[in-house]
Amino acid sequence: MRVLFLEDVINVANAGEIKEVKNGFARNYLLPKNLATIATPEQMKRIAKLQKVAEERRVRETGDKQALARILGGTTLEIPGKVGPTGRFYGAISVTRILEELEGATGQQVARRVVELSEPIREPGSYNINLRLHQNVSAEITVVAKAEGQEDYEADDELEGAEEGPDETEEE
Repeated sequence: MRVLFLEDVINVANAGEIKEVKNGFARNYLLPKNLATIATPEQMKRIAKLQKVAEERRVRETGDKQALARILGGTTLEIPGKVGPTGRFYGAISVTRILEELEGATGQQVARRVVELSEPIREPGSYNINLRLHQNVSAEITVVAKAEGQEDYEADDELEGAEEGPDETEEE
C-alpha cells in the first residue's frame, strides 16, 4: 500500500515522503495514529507543504533536544540498592528508577524509550548509559549503583571464617 507520511516515523520515513508499506502496518498502525494517509492524487498535492512544515518542526525539535542533552550530559547518579550475600541486588535498578533519579537531580523529564539499557542493573558498580533523545542527538549519563547492607554480609563472612579454623588434609 502506498502511503504519504504526515509525521516522521523513526527508521521508516520522514513527513512528506511517499513509501510502499505492508497493508497491515498501514491499517493497524500508521492510519489510526494519523502518521500517514493513503497516497491519493489529492494527497499528493500536499507534499511540498508537508515537507516544509516537517523540516521546520525537525529543526525546532533538534534544537530543543540538544539543549536538553547539554543539561543531562555528564550527569552522575548515585542509586543505592540492597544486596544479598552473593553481591547482587535483591531487586534490580530499572529504567524507571533511573528516570526518577534523573528527574530529581536535573528537574528534567525524559521519556522511558530514550534510555538505552539492554537489561536492568543487577550488581553494584559504575555504568555509562546512553540517552537517545532524538535521531541525531544523544547524551551520556553515569549511574553509580551502590550497595546498601553489603558491609553486614562481609562482617558475617569474616566471623564464619574465624570459627571454622584451619583446613585439615588427610594424607594416605
